[in-house]
Amino acid sequence: MTYWQEYVQPRTVDAALRALQQARGQARLVAGGTDLLLDLQQGRHPPVRRLVDITSIDEMLQIRIDGEHAEIGAAVPHREIVDHPVLADRAACLTRACSLIGGPQVRNVATLGGNVAHALPAGDGTIALVALDAQAEIASRAGRRWLPIEALFSGPGQTTFDRTAEVLVGFRFRLTGSGEASAFERIMRPQGVAIAILNLACWLRVDASGIVTAARIGVGPAGPRPFRAHQAEAALVGRRIDSGAIDEAGRALLDEAALRTSAHRATLEYRRHLIATLLRRTVVPAYEAAVHTMARPTDRQDQVVKVQV
Repeated sequence: MTYWQEYVQPRTVDAALRALQQARGQARLVAGGTDLLLDLQQGRHPPVRRLVDITSIDEMLQIRIDGEHAEIGAAVPHREIVDHPVLADRAACLTRACSLIGGPQVRNVATLGGNVAHALPAGDGTIALVALDAQAEIASRAGRRWLPIEALFSGPGQTTFDRTAEVLVGFRFRLTGSGEASAFERIMRPQGVAIAILNLACWLRVDASGIVTAARIGVGPAGPRPFRAHQAEAALVGRRIDSGAIDEAGRALLDEAALRTSAHRATLEYRRHLIATLLRRTVVPAYEAAVHTMARPTDRQDQVVKVQV
């Protein structure tokens, strides 16, 4: 069976947009192809007229650090994100999420943009970007626009932008600074099912006394779209992280998360049982790292913060 008729490799975003427009809705972008090609082969996506390969578009292949901000092209493979020293230090939840996607061969080709554009509620890279309060750049024939990462999704596997006519160019977010840190963890089935039973990313800011002054928590799958847990965040703000704070945040998360049974991954009851544990495994290291950054650089190696939970 023929899954596509034409294969083009533009070198600019504008050329990619023209290639999409010429196909009149019968084209899809491809980079690593680890999701799209499987969907085509397994019948979850109908054959397309044209594949538009974006791996020769320079601006989509770059990681740029500009002071307190990072920009990552949508065609950057997960391996390059994992190996980037600044991102490892100041966007830890994202590098951790990317390090858990597939195996080494998959991470060499699979891209952050592909993870996001696949629009799964439990996409590891997507959930990390939610916690980082990232924005995404969308290019169309009418111009370019930046959108909050959460605004890209309309439902499971569905995006608010037109994947047959628009290009997801890249992402931007503020790097963590003094008193800030992030973390990511997930729970998987050992049988090799590719999508997490649960994943969770956390970003925290603390003041000099160790009080949490701001929090962001991304959870998947906790609804039809990548989910931000605002009630759980509010339960953490204004206090130090301890057993009481974690328990209160866990109850809030259970109230707001729309967990469900998945035939191939986990039951609703199992997810409800696990979610507080996953929250603890993520929030505690983020808090410890955030408090650690408040120390003077010369003192950090001697300051080890351990939360008793």
